[in-house]
Amino acid sequence: MAWQRCFTLTRTHVRAGGALPETAGELVVQGEDLGAWVVAQRQGWDKLTPAQQWLPGSTLGLEPAGPAERPAKLTADGKWALNLHAARQFHDREGHLRPARKHVERLDVDGEAVDIKLGTFVDNTRRRADKLTPERRTELDQLGMRW
Repeated sequence: MAWQRCFTLTRTHVRAGGALPETAGELVVQGEDLGAWVVAQRQGWDKLTPAQQWLPGSTLGLEPAGPAERPAKLTADGKWALNLHAARQFHDREGHLRPARKHVERLDVDGEAVDIKLGTFVDNTRRRADKLTPERRTELDQLGMRW
């Protein structure tokens, strides 16, 4: 239903003479971020059903994102570094590392805002503490991690 709603809102906008949004936040209609929807369709083209590829392709001129437009996949070490950066930023600001379970920490990564689910990261890390390397455990200990 959500996919169909965003498709219909985007098609209506384009048929009314509007340009197809190219970035997230560029066009929000009835609470739906149509720019984010377009980006998601282009980047996740291979995951769409044939009908979901045909409809936006034939009516909106939407095409799959090229290899250069697709975001690079983060490695496990890259994800750890990003989460640790968020933890350090939170600790520097708050003086502790006890975020609420649903806390989201916003980072500036290369001039782009990235939201990190820090509360989830801390909770999951605590539950899986026995699987952490000594180096990673030490990094969190330095921030006052409660195990």
